[in-house]
Amino acid sequence: MKVFSMEHVMKTQGEKLLFKDVSFSITEGEKIGIVGINGTGKSTLLNIIAGLEDSDLGTKDHPNDYTISYLSQDPHFDENLTIMEYMYESSTPVFSLIKEYEKTLIQLQLDPQNGAVQDRLLKQQQDMDTLGAWDTSANARTILTKLGLPDHSRKLGELSGGQKKRAALAKTLIETPDLLILDEPTNHLDFESITWLEEYLGKYQKSVLFVTHDRYFLDRVSNKIWEIAQTQLFEYKGNYADYLESKAIREENESAERSKKESLFKKELAWIRKGAKARTTKQKARIQRFETLESGVKDKQKTESLEMELSGARLGKKVLELQDVSKSFGDQSIISRFSFLFKPGDRIGIVGNNGSGKSTLLNILAGREPIDEGNVEMGQTVKIGYYTQESADMDENLRMIEYIRETADSIALKDGSFISAAQMLERFLFPMGSHGTPIRKLSGGEKRRLYLLNILMGAPNVLLLDEPTNDLDTQTLTVLEDYLETFSGVVITVSHDRYFLDKTCHQLLVFKNKGEIDFYYGNYSEFLEEKTEEAAPVKTPEPLPNRTEKKKKKLTYAESKEWEEIEGNMEQVELRLKDITTDMSSAGSDFEQVRLLLEEEKELTEKLEHMLERWTYLAEKLEEE
Repeated sequence: MKVFSMEHVMKTQGEKLLFKDVSFSITEGEKIGIVGINGTGKSTLLNIIAGLEDSDLGTKDHPNDYTISYLSQDPHFDENLTIMEYMYESSTPVFSLIKEYEKTLIQLQLDPQNGAVQDRLLKQQQDMDTLGAWDTSANARTILTKLGLPDHSRKLGELSGGQKKRAALAKTLIETPDLLILDEPTNHLDFESITWLEEYLGKYQKSVLFVTHDRYFLDRVSNKIWEIAQTQLFEYKGNYADYLESKAIREENESAERSKKESLFKKELAWIRKGAKARTTKQKARIQRFETLESGVKDKQKTESLEMELSGARLGKKVLELQDVSKSFGDQSIISRFSFLFKPGDRIGIVGNNGSGKSTLLNILAGREPIDEGNVEMGQTVKIGYYTQESADMDENLRMIEYIRETADSIALKDGSFISAAQMLERFLFPMGSHGTPIRKLSGGEKRRLYLLNILMGAPNVLLLDEPTNDLDTQTLTVLEDYLETFSGVVITVSHDRYFLDKTCHQLLVFKNKGEIDFYYGNYSEFLEEKTEEAAPVKTPEPLPNRTEKKKKKLTYAESKEWEEIEGNMEQVELRLKDITTDMSSAGSDFEQVRLLLEEEKELTEKLEHMLERWTYLAEKLEEE
């Protein structure tokens, strides 16, 4: 089993200490997700592990034949290469052979009667057999197709930015290294591609290390979480839900100054445990157990969420109305005769393929894009806050506190009190000691977080959010989601992030082809589930058996005994799960005991789910007798 390890790592960036005396190991088969506030050094750590950047101190150890492939956020391309040439840039014998074989195939298609090309192809096919290259070639074609790049002969210079990122992801995957390092792999992927990637990485037998803002992806792929915080690396066993639970326990045992974060993590945990799948399948027993955790901090949550209940500008009954609006760019229809009434309290997500016109609709609502036909009416009390994909011009010589105070020195809360600009910076995870930092010294993610806060300081009552999750870390998103939960105005969001849309939006505008926009009432996961069901092939129903020949199903002796005992057994498991919750609360800082309790809880939860399935099966069988 191959292991990659580093010990006593330290890294500074300018005057800022990112991490100090950090040690870790990556064992074969581990899928490690990295979380942390923007600016704590997540991408820097990936660069150090990949060998693209040196640490200030620390040692590295791994086998001599250990291989690493790295997908960065901004990969570089030779735009004259075709997709297939780019995929096989590596000089390994197998990749070199496949690259030459693909070139010969193209030559043969152009000149099928050329004997020399035919002979070369035959020789290369024999070499492919010898090196076992067919599986690698087939795997590459499958990966490209699944990532929406079926035409392998296109040049990289012809691709959009999103298509190039997908090509870079495909190249990283086909190298099948000992360690896959992926920095925001789900950016520019649609739902089907993300689902496929989750399954692919789940089956990947070697190691994966990744940073992502997609919390569903993080939860479904990872079996370990690293959190970078306060110059340290904290390690949590399990997926994102397990991390939230352990994090909440750790927060409980720290100072009262951090009680705000504790509440957010508990609310986050309760929500993800009750996620879309659990709600749709109505597994009530499972939901109720996790609601117990939520109710345990309910009073404290109320107190703390009030701290984020900003008053905002008063919003009247009329918000925004579109009447037969049309918009085209050249011959391409983006919006065709679209009418919609936005009402007070609306939480609306806008979804659709890249380039379909989602951001154009936000620009129309904000008055930044003229329409070709129709009418846009805005209520007199509407005050729009618009978070765009490109930050407004920032004077990078300003200090953070100066930048925020240019918008407002303080902001009113609903109870009539005020919260200062410095306090709001702290709410958005900028420690008090950092408020004098010039903006130019911030990371890209920190600048985006500051830009978001600046918009909220303007006290808008209609929020337009264009891909807010792209550059914000998971903790900032949790703060934003908590803010939106108590925001009394209207929220209209363009996003591809399933988790964020599920938590913040109750209705969807779905962009389709040729400017058509559909309305869907429900969250994004429910919409995707219905879309998948509609796309599934219709099965021809089997002929019903003759009623006179139908045999009644009866419980076997063993099933009868199981039925007599199953409810009692389920009750015992549920009681033990309650005891575990109590034991974890009293475990304090004994993290080894907490780890053992979490493992037992996971095992019992799976056992209870199996019992619920058996109870349903046996009950249905009894009804048929």
